[in-house]
Amino acid sequence: MTDALPLVAGRCFGDGDPLYAAYHDTEWGVPVHDEHALFERVALESFQSGLAWITILRKRPAFREAFAGFDPGVVAGFDEDDVARLMADASIVRNRAKIDATIANARALLALHAEGSTLDALLWSFAPPPGPPPADPQQVPGSTPESTALARELKRRGFRFVGPTTAYAAMQACGLVDDHLVTCPVRAALPG
Repeated sequence: MTDALPLVAGRCFGDGDPLYAAYHDTEWGVPVHDEHALFERVALESFQSGLAWITILRKRPAFREAFAGFDPGVVAGFDEDDVARLMADASIVRNRAKIDATIANARALLALHAEGSTLDALLWSFAPPPGPPPADPQQVPGSTPESTALARELKRRGFRFVGPTTAYAAMQACGLVDDHLVTCPVRAALPG
């Protein structure tokens, strides 16, 4: 993990907001292998669908509290009372389909564990080989054949609200791909 750079550093994104800049500099594109952290990132990318990422970042502490630190064992046990609690919580995104998907995804993750596998192994099995860094934002895809295949496999395993675009965003967030622009100062600081 790198330290956050000054706000004028010419990042790929995030220069206008310290929270966004810190996320860009220390998390986005950094390889993640911890199960809870991976589950959190997949969940937050699902909640982000249709919204600005900065909205999710600002609500992330509340999401963590509302979803028991994204502990899949706890979230998988959420019932209708928990859903009602979450739907009444103005500090998170109150979208019933996304809340239900997060609970279903926790259950799917536990089923994956019961099979002797991990979210880490599943996600990273779809990591493409490193390619040339994008020169400009237009070269960063919204989805790829790998994210489409990942979304298909996640759906087959019972995960919801993780289509090809959300799967690609999760791949970026978890460091499976590094889409930092060639001119981005963070690119040189990342592992690999």
